[in-house]
Amino acid sequence: MESWVRQLSDEQKRELDRQLNIIRRGTADIVPEEALAQKIASSIVTGKPLKVKLGLDPSAPDIHIGHTVVLHKLRQFQDLGHEVQLIIGDFTGRIGDPTGKSETRKQLTEEDVKRNAATYEKQLYKLLDPQKTQFYFNSAWLQRLNFEDALQLAGKVTVARMLERDDFAKRYANRQPIHIHEFFYPLMQGYDSVSLESDIELGGTDQTFNILMGRTLQNALDCRSSQIAILMPILEGLDGSQKMSKSLGNYIGIDDSPNDMFGKAMSIPDELMLKYYELSTPISNDDLLLLKKGLENVEIHPRDAKVRLAKTYVQMYHGEQAAEQAERHFASVFQHRSLPEDIEEFSLSRDHLEEGSIPAGKLPVMLGFAASNSEARRSVTQGAVRINGKKLSDPYEPIRIQHGDIVQSGKRKFVKIVIDEGH
Repeated sequence: MESWVRQLSDEQKRELDRQLNIIRRGTADIVPEEALAQKIASSIVTGKPLKVKLGLDPSAPDIHIGHTVVLHKLRQFQDLGHEVQLIIGDFTGRIGDPTGKSETRKQLTEEDVKRNAATYEKQLYKLLDPQKTQFYFNSAWLQRLNFEDALQLAGKVTVARMLERDDFAKRYANRQPIHIHEFFYPLMQGYDSVSLESDIELGGTDQTFNILMGRTLQNALDCRSSQIAILMPILEGLDGSQKMSKSLGNYIGIDDSPNDMFGKAMSIPDELMLKYYELSTPISNDDLLLLKKGLENVEIHPRDAKVRLAKTYVQMYHGEQAAEQAERHFASVFQHRSLPEDIEEFSLSRDHLEEGSIPAGKLPVMLGFAASNSEARRSVTQGAVRINGKKLSDPYEPIRIQHGDIVQSGKRKFVKIVIDEGH
């Protein structure tokens, strides 16, 4: 293969090194890494941007900080002049990605997929440059394949290769069912790369098999070139151990309120703080190095670094003013043990109270602090609910609600009760 690197001038070689340093930052693996320099060099020489692909699962449109790890890497590519291909798997979503699953996933309907996919664009443009982002639905090419096409595609990969996937191997060993259509998910994801002639595909390390399938099919179908897989680490959640997940409650959502976002960020374990900075903020390599040295030399206090991280998140997703207000709110509530300056009011009808009182376990549901009665009773039992600073403990204790009472749930949720007398 022709070496693009050898064609570079000294200035172009410096640009190649600059791009490589930015792209390599924070990655878990690049496959094959030696080909990355050739791809970038070809772009520098020809002036043609690389096509960098990310597949999106339309069954999970609510994005949290863990999801943004790959999005930040995409933004780095955009800032370097390359083009991002976002593929919403409206066709593959009807199967569901079996990665990491111990059983066959429920298939989504076309209506489910379209409804979920509709929320992506607004969230993604909080990080990505719309001018350098192309959205695709993979039904545009997958739906056109006939049965003969599908058979030819399936003929490019053996069952033994499919069973190299860890989740398939475990299910096969445990005699758990694997349906034939599940083998088609990585084939279809790989065919996306064939259709769009992708140069690079990004994903988490849990997507290694699927992403490498794109490279396999591009080679098997004699495509112009084969894509490079850039694999990003999985970001641990606020508990410091499990993968960040909404179902585990250890997440920071990019649509969280500024105060919640700031408060959650302040609970990030100290030992993970630099990883959060590196993978989920736009901090430069030089500033990251200075921060790391400052923490190591005890010139920067971990709490000050965490405040900066929390403000960065709020500024990224809500703006500078919201970041300043969230910092003041946190300092007021948690450092000085005082109430927030601006507490949301909650109107409560006197008619809804039982003889002027309500069981403590019903109050969190009524105020929107809990989604179910069982969750509400549990939060009261655990001492997470207070009225006017007094901790509640018995979910069945009748609580007499007064106009102006301040109800607190956890560390960040407050409401001021306004009694509607119904006159």
